Amino acid sequence: MWKIKHFDQLTTKELYAILQLRMSVFVVAQKRIYQEVDGRDLAAIHIFNETPDGQIVAYARVFLLDDGQTVSFGRVVTSKAVRGQGMGGQLLDQIMQTIKANYPNAPIAIESQEQVQGFYRRVGFESQGAPFIYKSTPHVKMTHAPLG
Repeated sequence: MWKIKHFDQLTTKELYAILQLRMSVFVVAQKRIYQEVDGRDLAAIHIFNETPDGQIVAYARVFLLDDGQTVSFGRVVTSKAVRGQGMGGQLLDQIMQTIKANYPNAPIAIESQEQVQGFYRRVGFESQGAPFIYKSTPHVKMTHAPLG
């Protein structure tokens, strides 16, 4: 079941399950050593799909960038258990709906891992500039016009 919550609406079990999924993929599986809990969670809108037994199988967070005008999202992740079942596409749809509902006139900018640019192009994102290394992984800036 899809859930969309601000940080202060998350239960401690939801937060634990979210952090567990993020760290298991971005830190352990991808072998990237970095401060995964970065301070953005407090002001983010959290989008996730939770199984009846409380496992988070898909997750992303939406937030305003430091300029206060541009919306972004990140920590887009699905658990190994649901990969290849269309859950990533559903998550991206939820992200775009959340942005449209909460930030309809804001331009969108993300830092995508280089290998998944095609995933974001499907909904109209365009790559900007050359790839760069972010937290030991090649990324590329991608942008999208406001959804309003």
